[in-house]
Amino acid sequence: MDELITYVKDLLWSNALIVLCLGAGIYFSVCTKFLQVRYLRDMVKLLFGGGSSSQGVSSFQAFAIALSGRVGTGNIAGVATAIAMGGPGAVFWMWIIAFLGSASAFIEATLGQMYKEVKEGQYRGGPAFYIEKGLGKKWYALLFAIVTVLSTALFLPGVQSNSIAVSAQNAFDIPVVYTGIALVVLLGLIIFGGVKRIGKVAEIVVPFMAGAYILMAIIIIILNINALPAVITMIVKSAFGLEPLFGGVLGMSISWGVKRGIYSNEAGQGTAPHAAAAAEVSHPVKQGLVQAFSVYVDTLFVCTATAFMILFTGQYNIQGTDGHFIVENLPGAVSGPEFTQQAVAHHFPSIGAGFVAISLLFFAFTTIMAYYYIAETNLSYLDRKGHHIWALWSLRILLLVATFYGTVKTAEVAWALGDIGVGAMAWLNVIAIFLLRKPALRALRDYDQQKKEGKDPVFRSEELGIRNADFWKD
Repeated sequence: MDELITYVKDLLWSNALIVLCLGAGIYFSVCTKFLQVRYLRDMVKLLFGGGSSSQGVSSFQAFAIALSGRVGTGNIAGVATAIAMGGPGAVFWMWIIAFLGSASAFIEATLGQMYKEVKEGQYRGGPAFYIEKGLGKKWYALLFAIVTVLSTALFLPGVQSNSIAVSAQNAFDIPVVYTGIALVVLLGLIIFGGVKRIGKVAEIVVPFMAGAYILMAIIIIILNINALPAVITMIVKSAFGLEPLFGGVLGMSISWGVKRGIYSNEAGQGTAPHAAAAAEVSHPVKQGLVQAFSVYVDTLFVCTATAFMILFTGQYNIQGTDGHFIVENLPGAVSGPEFTQQAVAHHFPSIGAGFVAISLLFFAFTTIMAYYYIAETNLSYLDRKGHHIWALWSLRILLLVATFYGTVKTAEVAWALGDIGVGAMAWLNVIAIFLLRKPALRALRDYDQQKKEGKDPVFRSEELGIRNADFWKD
Protein backbone atom coordinates (compact mmCIF):
# COMPACT_ATOMS: atom_id res chain seq x y z
CA MET A 1 0.00 0.00 0.00
CA ASP A 2 2.83 2.41 0.87
CA GLU A 3 4.45 1.71 -2.52
CA LEU A 4 1.15 2.37 -4.31
CA ILE A 5 0.68 5.66 -2.43
CA THR A 6 4.22 6.74 -3.34
CA TYR A 7 3.71 5.78 -6.99
CA VAL A 8 0.48 7.79 -7.30
CA LYS A 9 2.06 10.77 -5.51
CA ASP A 10 5.09 10.78 -7.85
CA LEU A 11 2.81 10.44 -10.88
CA LEU A 12 0.70 13.46 -9.89
CA TRP A 13 3.70 15.54 -8.79
CA SER A 14 5.79 15.09 -11.92
CA ASN A 15 7.59 18.08 -13.42
CA ALA A 16 4.54 18.58 -15.64
CA LEU A 17 2.46 19.84 -12.70
CA ILE A 18 5.24 22.18 -11.60
CA VAL A 19 5.47 23.61 -15.13
CA LEU A 20 1.66 23.87 -15.31
CA CYS A 21 1.39 25.83 -12.05
CA LEU A 22 4.32 28.13 -12.83
CA GLY A 23 3.09 28.63 -16.39
CA ALA A 24 -0.44 29.47 -15.22
CA GLY A 25 0.92 31.98 -12.70
CA ILE A 26 3.04 33.70 -15.34
CA TYR A 27 0.20 33.74 -17.87
CA PHE A 28 -2.38 35.16 -15.46
CA SER A 29 0.11 37.73 -14.14
CA VAL A 30 0.71 39.05 -17.65
CA CYS A 31 -2.99 38.93 -18.62
CA THR A 32 -4.02 40.88 -15.51
CA LYS A 33 -1.14 43.35 -15.97
CA PHE A 34 0.32 42.15 -12.68
CA LEU A 35 -2.69 42.99 -10.55
CA GLN A 36 -0.81 41.57 -7.58
CA VAL A 37 1.22 44.80 -7.70
CA ARG A 38 -1.32 47.22 -9.23
CA TYR A 39 -4.08 46.52 -6.74
CA LEU A 40 -2.10 45.85 -3.58
CA ARG A 41 -3.64 48.87 -1.83
CA ASP A 42 -7.16 47.80 -2.87
CA MET A 43 -6.52 44.30 -1.54
CA VAL A 44 -5.91 45.62 1.96
CA LYS A 45 -8.77 48.13 1.76
CA LEU A 46 -11.30 45.55 0.54
CA LEU A 47 -10.23 43.11 3.23
CA PHE A 48 -12.03 45.16 5.88
CA GLY A 49 -14.87 46.47 3.73
CA GLY A 50 -18.43 45.20 3.66
CA GLY A 51 -20.36 43.06 6.09
CA SER A 52 -22.03 39.70 6.32
CA SER A 53 -25.64 38.83 5.55
CA SER A 54 -28.08 36.05 6.30
CA GLN A 55 -26.78 34.22 3.23
CA GLY A 56 -23.08 35.09 3.18
CA VAL A 57 -20.11 35.95 5.33
CA SER A 58 -18.12 39.20 5.27
CA SER A 59 -15.06 39.65 3.05
CA PHE A 60 -12.85 39.36 6.10
CA GLN A 61 -14.58 36.18 7.28
CA ALA A 62 -14.20 34.65 3.80
CA PHE A 63 -10.55 35.76 3.86
CA ALA A 64 -10.14 34.16 7.30
CA ILE A 65 -11.75 30.88 6.18
CA ALA A 66 -9.53 30.74 3.09
CA LEU A 67 -6.44 31.76 5.07
CA SER A 68 -7.20 29.12 7.69
CA GLY A 69 -6.97 26.63 4.82
CA ARG A 70 -3.78 28.18 3.45
CA VAL A 71 -1.99 28.67 6.77
CA GLY A 72 -1.39 25.24 8.21
CA THR A 73 1.21 22.52 8.55
CA GLY A 74 2.79 23.63 5.28
CA ASN A 75 3.87 26.88 6.90
CA ILE A 76 5.85 25.13 9.65
CA ALA A 77 6.56 21.52 8.72
CA GLY A 78 6.30 22.09 4.96
CA VAL A 79 8.87 24.89 4.90
CA ALA A 80 11.26 22.80 6.99
CA THR A 81 10.84 19.87 4.59
CA ALA A 82 11.47 22.13 1.57
CA ILE A 83 14.75 23.32 3.13
CA ALA A 84 15.73 19.77 4.12
CA MET A 85 15.22 18.41 0.59
CA GLY A 86 16.01 21.45 -1.59
CA GLY A 87 18.30 23.61 0.50
CA PRO A 88 17.82 27.32 1.27
CA GLY A 89 17.08 28.02 -2.41
CA ALA A 90 13.71 26.30 -2.05
CA VAL A 91 12.55 29.33 -0.05
CA PHE A 92 13.16 31.59 -3.08
CA TRP A 93 11.01 29.36 -5.28
CA MET A 94 8.29 29.44 -2.63
CA TRP A 95 8.38 33.26 -2.95
CA ILE A 96 8.15 33.05 -6.74
CA ILE A 97 5.19 30.67 -6.72
CA ALA A 98 3.47 32.95 -4.18
CA PHE A 99 3.94 36.06 -6.32
CA LEU A 100 2.82 34.33 -9.52
CA GLY A 101 0.25 32.19 -7.73
CA SER A 102 -1.55 35.24 -6.36
CA ALA A 103 -2.69 35.94 -9.94
CA SER A 104 -3.99 32.36 -10.24
CA ALA A 105 -5.68 32.77 -6.86
CA PHE A 106 -7.37 35.94 -8.13
CA ILE A 107 -8.76 34.17 -11.19
CA GLU A 108 -10.14 31.15 -9.30
CA ALA A 109 -11.64 33.24 -6.47
CA THR A 110 -13.29 35.65 -8.94
CA LEU A 111 -14.78 32.69 -10.79
CA GLY A 112 -15.97 31.24 -7.47
CA GLN A 113 -17.88 34.46 -6.76
CA MET A 114 -19.12 34.87 -10.32
CA TYR A 115 -20.80 31.47 -10.58
CA LYS A 116 -22.00 31.10 -6.99
CA GLU A 117 -25.59 30.26 -6.10
CA VAL A 118 -27.86 30.35 -3.06
CA LYS A 119 -28.56 26.92 -1.66
CA GLU A 120 -30.30 26.11 1.61
CA GLY A 121 -30.07 29.78 2.57
CA GLN A 122 -26.29 30.02 2.08
CA TYR A 123 -23.96 31.05 -0.73
CA ARG A 124 -22.31 28.04 -2.31
CA GLY A 125 -19.68 28.02 -5.01
CA GLY A 126 -16.30 26.71 -6.09
CA PRO A 127 -14.63 24.93 -8.99
CA ALA A 128 -17.39 22.33 -9.43
CA PHE A 129 -19.92 25.15 -9.83
CA TYR A 130 -17.88 27.25 -12.26
CA ILE A 131 -16.79 24.21 -14.28
CA GLU A 132 -20.42 23.21 -14.86
CA LYS A 133 -21.79 26.72 -15.44
CA GLY A 134 -18.81 28.28 -17.19
CA LEU A 135 -17.47 25.35 -19.23
CA GLY A 136 -20.72 23.41 -19.51
CA LYS A 137 -18.88 20.19 -18.63
CA LYS A 138 -21.02 18.40 -16.05
CA TRP A 139 -18.79 15.29 -16.00
CA TYR A 140 -15.74 17.44 -15.30
CA ALA A 141 -17.54 19.24 -12.48
CA LEU A 142 -18.66 15.94 -10.95
CA LEU A 143 -15.10 14.61 -11.16
CA PHE A 144 -13.70 17.65 -9.38
CA ALA A 145 -16.36 17.49 -6.67
CA ILE A 146 -15.73 13.79 -5.99
CA VAL A 147 -11.94 14.24 -5.96
CA THR A 148 -12.26 17.24 -3.64
CA VAL A 149 -14.55 15.47 -1.17
CA LEU A 150 -12.10 12.56 -0.99
CA SER A 151 -9.06 14.86 -0.76
CA THR A 152 -10.35 17.27 1.88
CA ALA A 153 -12.24 14.74 3.99
CA LEU A 154 -9.94 11.72 3.70
CA PHE A 155 -6.42 12.51 2.43
CA LEU A 156 -5.58 15.98 3.73
CA PRO A 157 -6.76 16.09 7.38
CA GLY A 158 -4.17 13.49 8.39
CA VAL A 159 -1.27 15.73 7.37
CA GLN A 160 -2.45 18.44 9.74
CA SER A 161 -3.36 16.16 12.66
CA ASN A 162 -0.12 14.18 12.31
CA SER A 163 1.99 17.32 12.66
CA ILE A 164 -0.06 18.45 15.68
CA ALA A 165 0.45 15.06 17.35
CA VAL A 166 4.19 14.88 16.60
CA SER A 167 4.89 18.41 17.84
CA ALA A 168 2.76 17.89 20.98
CA GLN A 169 4.64 14.69 21.75
CA ASN A 170 8.01 16.40 21.22
CA ALA A 171 7.07 19.41 23.35
CA PHE A 172 4.86 18.01 26.08
CA ASP A 173 5.34 14.22 25.83
CA ILE A 174 1.60 13.79 25.14
CA PRO A 175 0.78 10.37 23.58
CA VAL A 176 -0.48 10.76 20.01
CA VAL A 177 -3.66 8.83 20.82
CA TYR A 178 -4.69 11.40 23.42
CA THR A 179 -4.00 14.22 20.96
CA GLY A 180 -6.13 12.46 18.37
CA ILE A 181 -9.08 12.10 20.74
CA ALA A 182 -8.88 15.77 21.80
CA LEU A 183 -8.76 16.94 18.17
CA VAL A 184 -11.79 14.87 17.21
CA VAL A 185 -13.85 16.24 20.11
CA LEU A 186 -12.95 19.89 19.48
CA LEU A 187 -13.36 19.60 15.73
CA GLY A 188 -16.74 17.90 16.13
CA LEU A 189 -18.04 20.79 18.23
CA ILE A 190 -17.21 23.21 15.42
CA ILE A 191 -18.08 21.38 12.20
CA PHE A 192 -21.49 20.33 13.49
CA GLY A 193 -22.25 24.05 13.82
CA GLY A 194 -22.00 24.70 10.07
CA VAL A 195 -20.30 27.38 7.99
CA LYS A 196 -21.36 30.30 10.17
CA ARG A 197 -19.62 28.85 13.20
CA ILE A 198 -16.54 28.01 11.10
CA GLY A 199 -16.44 31.61 9.86
CA LYS A 200 -16.71 33.06 13.36
CA VAL A 201 -14.02 30.77 14.80
CA ALA A 202 -11.67 31.47 11.88
CA GLU A 203 -12.28 35.23 12.17
CA ILE A 204 -11.00 35.18 15.76
CA VAL A 205 -8.33 32.48 15.68
CA VAL A 206 -6.57 33.14 12.35
CA PRO A 207 -5.41 36.74 13.00
CA PHE A 208 -4.34 35.80 16.53
CA MET A 209 -2.34 32.74 15.54
CA ALA A 210 -0.65 34.32 12.53
CA GLY A 211 0.13 37.52 14.45
CA ALA A 212 1.73 35.71 17.40
CA TYR A 213 3.82 33.50 15.13
CA ILE A 214 5.05 36.37 12.96
CA LEU A 215 5.85 38.40 16.11
CA MET A 216 8.09 35.58 17.35
CA ALA A 217 9.81 35.49 13.96
CA ILE A 218 10.36 39.27 14.04
CA ILE A 219 11.96 38.96 17.49
CA ILE A 220 14.33 36.26 16.19
CA ILE A 221 15.11 38.33 13.08
CA ILE A 222 15.94 41.35 15.27
CA LEU A 223 18.21 39.18 17.42
CA ASN A 224 20.00 38.08 14.23
CA ILE A 225 19.64 41.29 12.20
CA ASN A 226 23.32 41.36 11.25
CA ALA A 227 22.93 37.99 9.52
CA LEU A 228 19.88 39.05 7.45
CA PRO A 229 21.83 40.12 4.30
CA ALA A 230 23.88 36.92 4.38
CA VAL A 231 20.77 34.70 4.75
CA ILE A 232 18.91 36.44 1.90
CA THR A 233 22.02 36.19 -0.29
CA MET A 234 22.33 32.48 0.52
CA ILE A 235 18.67 31.91 -0.38
CA VAL A 236 18.93 33.69 -3.74
CA LYS A 237 22.30 32.19 -4.73
CA SER A 238 21.17 28.70 -3.76
CA ALA A 239 18.03 29.10 -5.87
CA PHE A 240 20.18 29.37 -9.00
CA GLY A 241 22.90 26.90 -8.07
CA LEU A 242 25.44 29.64 -7.35
CA GLU A 243 26.12 28.51 -3.78
CA PRO A 244 28.76 25.73 -4.12
CA LEU A 245 27.55 23.77 -1.10
CA PHE A 246 24.01 23.48 -2.47
CA GLY A 247 24.73 23.35 -6.21
CA GLY A 248 23.96 19.64 -6.35
CA VAL A 249 20.35 20.11 -5.23
CA LEU A 250 19.36 22.84 -7.70
CA GLY A 251 16.67 20.71 -9.35
CA MET A 252 15.36 19.63 -5.94
CA SER A 253 15.38 23.27 -4.83
CA ILE A 254 12.98 24.29 -7.59
CA SER A 255 10.85 21.15 -7.28
CA TRP A 256 10.46 21.25 -3.49
CA GLY A 257 10.08 25.02 -3.38
CA VAL A 258 7.23 24.96 -5.90
CA LYS A 259 5.68 21.81 -4.42
CA ARG A 260 5.65 23.04 -0.84
CA GLY A 261 4.72 26.55 -2.00
CA ILE A 262 1.62 25.24 -3.73
CA TYR A 263 0.82 23.00 -0.77
CA SER A 264 1.11 25.93 1.61
CA ASN A 265 -0.57 28.80 -0.25
CA GLU A 266 -2.95 26.59 -2.29
CA ALA A 267 -2.93 29.06 -5.21
CA GLY A 268 -4.63 27.38 -8.15
CA GLN A 269 -5.45 24.28 -6.13
CA GLY A 270 -9.17 25.07 -6.07
CA THR A 271 -9.72 25.26 -2.31
CA ALA A 272 -9.99 29.04 -1.75
CA PRO A 273 -12.81 29.61 -4.31
CA HIS A 274 -15.19 27.80 -1.96
CA ALA A 275 -14.63 30.39 0.77
CA ALA A 276 -14.52 33.22 -1.77
CA ALA A 277 -17.99 32.27 -3.03
CA ALA A 278 -19.41 32.60 0.50
CA ALA A 279 -18.56 36.33 0.74
CA GLU A 280 -21.14 39.11 0.49
CA VAL A 281 -19.68 41.54 -2.09
CA SER A 282 -20.98 43.77 -4.89
CA HIS A 283 -18.46 42.59 -7.50
CA PRO A 284 -16.65 39.22 -7.86
CA VAL A 285 -13.31 40.96 -8.46
CA LYS A 286 -13.43 42.41 -4.94
CA GLN A 287 -13.21 38.97 -3.37
CA GLY A 288 -10.72 37.89 -6.01
CA LEU A 289 -8.36 40.64 -4.85
CA VAL A 290 -8.87 39.73 -1.18
CA GLN A 291 -7.98 36.10 -1.91
CA ALA A 292 -4.92 37.13 -3.93
CA PHE A 293 -3.71 38.98 -0.83
CA SER A 294 -4.19 35.88 1.34
CA VAL A 295 -1.47 34.15 -0.73
CA TYR A 296 0.93 36.94 0.27
CA VAL A 297 0.03 36.58 3.93
CA ASP A 298 0.52 32.83 3.80
CA THR A 299 3.85 32.60 1.97
CA LEU A 300 5.57 35.98 2.07
CA PHE A 301 4.79 36.48 5.76
CA VAL A 302 4.22 33.17 7.56
CA CYS A 303 6.37 30.81 5.44
CA THR A 304 9.17 33.38 5.30
CA ALA A 305 8.97 33.76 9.08
CA THR A 306 9.53 30.02 9.47
CA ALA A 307 12.36 29.94 6.93
CA PHE A 308 14.22 32.84 8.52
CA MET A 309 13.93 31.33 12.00
CA ILE A 310 15.39 28.03 10.76
CA LEU A 311 18.16 29.54 8.62
CA PHE A 312 19.22 32.23 11.11
CA THR A 313 19.72 29.67 13.85
CA GLY A 314 21.18 26.93 11.64
CA GLN A 315 18.72 24.38 13.01
CA TYR A 316 18.35 22.21 9.90
CA ASN A 317 19.68 19.25 7.94
CA ILE A 318 19.90 19.12 4.15
CA GLN A 319 19.86 15.84 2.29
CA GLY A 320 21.63 15.41 -1.06
CA THR A 321 20.24 13.57 -4.06
CA ASP A 322 22.33 10.51 -3.13
CA GLY A 323 20.64 10.25 0.26
CA HIS A 324 23.63 11.53 2.23
CA PHE A 325 23.53 14.75 4.23
CA ILE A 326 25.09 17.89 2.77
CA VAL A 327 24.41 19.65 6.05
CA GLU A 328 23.65 17.86 9.32
CA ASN A 329 23.33 20.38 12.11
CA LEU A 330 20.68 18.32 13.94
CA PRO A 331 21.78 14.67 13.98
CA GLY A 332 18.78 12.38 14.20
CA ALA A 333 16.22 15.16 13.73
CA VAL A 334 13.40 14.57 11.26
CA SER A 335 12.47 17.45 8.94
CA GLY A 336 9.18 18.97 9.98
CA PRO A 337 8.02 20.68 13.16
CA GLU A 338 11.24 19.66 14.94
CA PHE A 339 13.39 22.03 12.84
CA THR A 340 11.18 24.98 13.76
CA GLN A 341 10.95 23.91 17.40
CA GLN A 342 14.74 23.73 17.61
CA ALA A 343 15.04 27.14 15.91
CA VAL A 344 12.82 28.89 18.47
CA ALA A 345 14.42 26.96 21.32
CA HIS A 346 17.85 28.18 20.14
CA HIS A 347 16.97 31.62 21.53
CA PHE A 348 14.21 30.67 23.98
CA PRO A 349 15.09 27.23 25.38
CA SER A 350 12.25 27.10 27.88
CA ILE A 351 9.40 27.87 25.46
CA GLY A 352 10.68 26.96 21.99
CA ALA A 353 9.16 23.51 21.52
CA GLY A 354 5.93 24.44 23.31
CA PHE A 355 5.43 27.67 21.36
CA VAL A 356 5.75 25.91 18.00
CA ALA A 357 3.51 23.05 19.15
CA ILE A 358 0.76 25.49 20.18
CA SER A 359 1.19 27.53 16.99
CA LEU A 360 0.94 24.37 14.93
CA LEU A 361 -2.17 23.35 16.85
CA PHE A 362 -3.92 26.58 15.83
CA PHE A 363 -2.56 26.53 12.27
CA ALA A 364 -3.40 22.92 11.52
CA PHE A 365 -6.69 22.81 13.44
CA THR A 366 -8.15 25.74 11.52
CA THR A 367 -6.96 24.15 8.28
CA ILE A 368 -8.95 21.00 9.06
CA MET A 369 -11.96 23.27 9.69
CA ALA A 370 -11.48 24.78 6.25
CA TYR A 371 -11.17 21.31 4.72
CA TYR A 372 -14.52 20.38 6.20
CA TYR A 373 -16.15 23.49 4.75
CA ILE A 374 -14.72 22.69 1.30
CA ALA A 375 -15.83 19.06 1.52
CA GLU A 376 -19.34 20.10 2.62
CA THR A 377 -19.62 22.57 -0.27
CA ASN A 378 -18.74 19.88 -2.81
CA LEU A 379 -21.10 17.44 -1.15
CA SER A 380 -23.79 20.11 -1.50
CA TYR A 381 -22.98 20.29 -5.21
CA LEU A 382 -23.25 16.52 -5.58
CA ASP A 383 -26.45 16.37 -3.53
CA ARG A 384 -28.39 19.00 -5.46
CA LYS A 385 -31.71 18.43 -3.72
CA GLY A 386 -30.18 18.38 -0.25
CA HIS A 387 -32.37 15.49 0.87
CA HIS A 388 -29.63 13.13 1.99
CA ILE A 389 -28.84 14.14 5.56
CA TRP A 390 -27.07 10.79 5.99
CA ALA A 391 -24.49 11.91 3.42
CA LEU A 392 -23.65 15.00 5.50
CA TRP A 393 -23.29 12.95 8.68
CA SER A 394 -21.16 10.38 6.83
CA LEU A 395 -18.89 13.18 5.62
CA ARG A 396 -18.45 14.54 9.14
CA ILE A 397 -17.66 11.11 10.55
CA LEU A 398 -15.22 10.36 7.70
CA LEU A 399 -13.30 13.58 8.33
CA LEU A 400 -13.14 12.94 12.08
CA VAL A 401 -11.89 9.38 11.51
CA ALA A 402 -9.27 10.60 9.01
CA THR A 403 -8.15 13.23 11.51
CA PHE A 404 -7.69 10.64 14.25
CA TYR A 405 -5.99 8.18 11.87
CA GLY A 406 -3.47 10.84 10.87
CA THR A 407 -2.34 11.32 14.46
CA VAL A 408 -1.27 7.67 14.81
CA LYS A 409 0.12 7.16 11.27
CA THR A 410 3.70 7.87 10.20
CA ALA A 411 4.45 11.33 8.84
CA GLU A 412 5.71 9.95 5.52
CA VAL A 413 2.41 8.24 4.71
CA ALA A 414 0.38 11.22 5.93
CA TRP A 415 2.30 13.67 3.72
CA ALA A 416 2.15 11.32 0.72
CA LEU A 417 -1.65 11.09 1.01
CA GLY A 418 -1.81 14.88 1.37
CA ASP A 419 0.31 15.35 -1.74
CA ILE A 420 -2.06 13.08 -3.68
CA GLY A 421 -5.04 15.19 -2.61
CA VAL A 422 -3.38 18.49 -3.45
CA GLY A 423 -1.96 17.23 -6.75
CA ALA A 424 -5.24 15.78 -8.02
CA MET A 425 -7.16 18.98 -7.23
CA ALA A 426 -4.47 21.22 -8.72
CA TRP A 427 -4.39 19.33 -12.03
CA LEU A 428 -8.16 19.58 -12.44
CA ASN A 429 -8.52 23.19 -11.28
CA VAL A 430 -5.58 24.86 -13.05
CA ILE A 431 -6.76 23.47 -16.39
CA ALA A 432 -10.32 24.64 -15.62
CA ILE A 433 -9.37 28.22 -14.71
CA PHE A 434 -7.20 28.48 -17.82
CA LEU A 435 -10.17 27.47 -19.96
CA LEU A 436 -12.39 29.94 -18.05
CA ARG A 437 -9.96 32.86 -18.12
CA LYS A 438 -12.09 35.03 -20.45
CA PRO A 439 -15.06 35.63 -18.07
CA ALA A 440 -12.68 36.39 -15.19
CA LEU A 441 -10.61 38.81 -17.27
CA ARG A 442 -13.80 40.45 -18.58
CA ALA A 443 -14.90 40.99 -14.98
CA LEU A 444 -11.52 42.55 -14.17
CA ARG A 445 -11.77 44.98 -17.11
CA ASP A 446 -15.28 45.93 -15.93
CA TYR A 447 -13.95 46.52 -12.41
CA ASP A 448 -11.07 48.63 -13.78
CA GLN A 449 -13.47 50.72 -15.86
CA GLN A 450 -15.88 51.40 -12.99
CA LYS A 451 -12.98 52.33 -10.72
CA LYS A 452 -11.74 54.85 -13.32
CA GLU A 453 -15.22 56.36 -13.40
CA GLY A 454 -15.10 56.85 -9.64
CA LYS A 455 -17.78 54.24 -8.92
CA ASP A 456 -17.97 51.54 -6.30
CA PRO A 457 -17.97 48.62 -8.77
CA VAL A 458 -21.18 46.63 -9.09
CA PHE A 459 -21.29 43.47 -11.21
CA ARG A 460 -24.03 42.75 -13.74
CA SER A 461 -23.33 39.57 -15.67
CA GLU A 462 -25.78 40.12 -18.54
CA GLU A 463 -24.28 43.50 -19.44
CA LEU A 464 -20.91 41.79 -19.86
CA GLY A 465 -22.32 38.89 -21.85
CA ILE A 466 -21.37 36.32 -19.20
CA ARG A 467 -23.80 33.41 -19.32
CA ASN A 468 -25.02 31.24 -16.47
CA ALA A 469 -23.86 33.65 -13.77
CA ASP A 470 -27.49 33.72 -12.67
CA PHE A 471 -26.92 35.19 -9.22
CA TRP A 472 -25.69 38.45 -10.81
CA LYS A 473 -28.46 38.95 -13.38
CA ASP A 474 -30.46 41.54 -11.43
